[in-house]
Amino acid sequence: MSGFSSLFLISCTIESPAAIPFASNDAFREIFQSMSEGIIMVDESGKIILSNPVAESLFGYKKNELNGLTMEDLVPVRFRGNHSKLRAGYNARPEPRRMGVGRDLTALRKDGSEFPIEISLSYTRLQNELLVMAFVSDISQRKKSEEALKRSEEQLIVYAAELEKKVQLRTEALNSSIAELEEEVKERKKAEEEAHKALEKERELNELKSKFVSIASHEFRTPLSTVLSSTSLISQYNELGDREKVNKHVKRIKNSVNHLTSILNDFLSLGKLEEGRIDLQRDYFNPCEFLDEVREELGSTLQNGQRLHIECEPLPIMVYSDARILRNIFFNLISNASKYSGVDKGIYLSCLHDDKYLTFKIRDEGIGIPLSDQKHMFERFFRASNAGQVQGTGLGLNIVKRYTDLLGGTITFTSEEGKGTMFTVSIPIE
Repeated sequence: MSGFSSLFLISCTIESPAAIPFASNDAFREIFQSMSEGIIMVDESGKIILSNPVAESLFGYKKNELNGLTMEDLVPVRFRGNHSKLRAGYNARPEPRRMGVGRDLTALRKDGSEFPIEISLSYTRLQNELLVMAFVSDISQRKKSEEALKRSEEQLIVYAAELEKKVQLRTEALNSSIAELEEEVKERKKAEEEAHKALEKERELNELKSKFVSIASHEFRTPLSTVLSSTSLISQYNELGDREKVNKHVKRIKNSVNHLTSILNDFLSLGKLEEGRIDLQRDYFNPCEFLDEVREELGSTLQNGQRLHIECEPLPIMVYSDARILRNIFFNLISNASKYSGVDKGIYLSCLHDDKYLTFKIRDEGIGIPLSDQKHMFERFFRASNAGQVQGTGLGLNIVKRYTDLLGGTITFTSEEGKGTMFTVSIPIE
């Protein structure tokens, strides 16, 4: 459906508001007039038969001026072409729903100006006739806020790049300072007390260096160095016409960029969660079809020989939740299962349900989590002691836990070091 025109696919042959049995009821009229949303009713021919003051104000009309107009009068000209077909399609299968999911809707004011809106439809039958109400909200201010947020995020990415460059320069300066201090320690070893102080200072500096380099150099500098070296080699191999090696280093560059992007996304996601800026977008979806999409998207990201095995118990009804957030949860858990498992190891995802909850189990055959670390796994920046050289920020599971809480669900895990881990995520079906 296109634009605001997709909202008024309703049929009714009522000639005037007085013909609606509940339109003359005092209680209904009071509620109808005081609603904070604009409300519009339209008959089968497309004529508006009833509207409240908020709707009249939104579209720039005086009292009762909307009554008698057609729905096309409120739709930008470029969206009016196939409106009759859309109306007929809705008449055949009416249902309460939000309109324009995944796209922007635009309405037309009396003065010819356009503005963004959000609309929901509801319907009932009166005297064997179908009557549908459109609930209209002006979201101009929200759109402005979203644009401002987008600009802020872009600025944050630029700032992060600048920060990484500063970190690199400061790391080099720190290494230079450490070299000077080491030379000073050697000179002071002649005196026992001075030597003790110098060695203590050296130990503290080494600890600082270890933590600083571990975060800054390993997570940012290493991928950038990979990009730099591969870029130089690509130039050489390209001159020699060695396409296989060129492609190999192009893949290395892509992997490094994806890693840096993943780190930035973790920080951005954590920032949004901390500030409460994650809006749920619930809708109905089939869990088995959803898991097929997850398999298709993640299949190419697994290590050599790894395979994602999925078992889904068919559900007699659709699930009402935010599939976008659920997809982020699975991407993180399955990516972790792949990272911490060897080649040719299986990753198993199953889906079960009862009357109220949909439960997913993600199991791997990887290195497992030490028992002493398990109570800290959902904390920010925490990484298990056996993570070794596997890249990561320690933010993923913390973000997954927060996403699960947003969906009204729970997440738990069981793990045995050296044998693997299984995460269990349960979300409400409704």
